[in-house]
Amino acid sequence: MNNFESHIYGSKPVVVDFFAEWCGPCKLMTPVLQQVKEAAGDRVTVLKMDIDKNPGFTHRYSVQAVPTLIIFKDGQPIWRKSGVVPAHEILEHLNTVMS
Repeated sequence: MNNFESHIYGSKPVVVDFFAEWCGPCKLMTPVLQQVKEAAGDRVTVLKMDIDKNPGFTHRYSVQAVPTLIIFKDGQPIWRKSGVVPAHEILEHLNTVMS
């Protein structure tokens, strides 16, 4: 995750999926995030962050449940939600910030 901060501080919106390998609901987010990426294309970056391998980021962004999605724009978290989130809901929030 060396490039994580360079991604989130960019002007392109970034969807970060904080997940864990052992988390059943987290596995449901993979096809959802693929739908988001297909719909948004190059206007958005989608990243997955394993909370067990990256506890510093997990603590920094107060992730207490998985999956947790956070949308960043210009380094700022602009939306977050825990649990399985449908693609249309993520895209709604992305549409307000995509350039």
